[in-house]
Amino acid sequence: MLFYRCTRDKVSQNMTQSLHSSAQKGFSSAAKLYQQVRPSYPQSIALWLQDRLQLSSETKLLDLGSGTGKFLPYLQQITQHIIAVEPIDEMLAQLEQAYPNVQTLQAFSHNIPVQAETVNVVTCAQSFHWFANIETLTEIHRILKPNGYLVLIWNQRDIGVNWVKVLADLISPFEGDTPRYHSNLWQKAFQQQSLFKLYQETTIPHLHHGTVEQVVSKRLLSTSFIAAMPKPKQLELKAQFEKIIYEHTGKSAQDPIDFPYTTHVYVFEKITTE
Repeated sequence: MLFYRCTRDKVSQNMTQSLHSSAQKGFSSAAKLYQQVRPSYPQSIALWLQDRLQLSSETKLLDLGSGTGKFLPYLQQITQHIIAVEPIDEMLAQLEQAYPNVQTLQAFSHNIPVQAETVNVVTCAQSFHWFANIETLTEIHRILKPNGYLVLIWNQRDIGVNWVKVLADLISPFEGDTPRYHSNLWQKAFQQQSLFKLYQETTIPHLHHGTVEQVVSKRLLSTSFIAAMPKPKQLELKAQFEKIIYEHTGKSAQDPIDFPYTTHVYVFEKITTE
């Protein structure tokens, strides 16, 4: 069965063709930084998924847009039957270094080389906004078993905290047309379609612990459209980020801080027609 192929598959000769420029340039150049400074996810999320979706050690999972594999440890708490799918070379290299026992495929969301109806759950952690379209939903629907699930997860900075809001306002003008969760444009993919229906959703508070430099300034530098900027501009922004934190909290770059997030989880159930 293709699901258990053990070698990495490169399914396109031009993997950059369908990638947004911010993703291609930013994530290619900052893949190592992404792996080092991006927040993890709430520890309770694996148990929540396992309980709500009745998952077991035999469940077959596919992590789409897996990046450097930040969500894989939570899936591994459920099952070892996991495929990680990622189109960007540099991100996939970081994933394979960190999780050498996880099967990987280099592929786009609209063309996943997995047999039809062989996957129980597809997860997209911090990724669906990059490929939120009907072609992706159609392909996910194809590979999911009847009554399978699509799970979308995002860590979002808690802008209810004053210094987080100031940081968000600073970087917002640089976004341009970069796909983002908070724009809610990803929701349009679920309009006027009969492939998936919303099944469950929840939010979980989450803290990212570390130094100001690690979890604030370098974390923000790993944002796609910032990572795509020239290095001098990145260094200028880094200084601004750390200045904001000092002005609001009195903490310097090497001082410990908790960066507050809210983790948003959406579960969609596959609609199976007779």
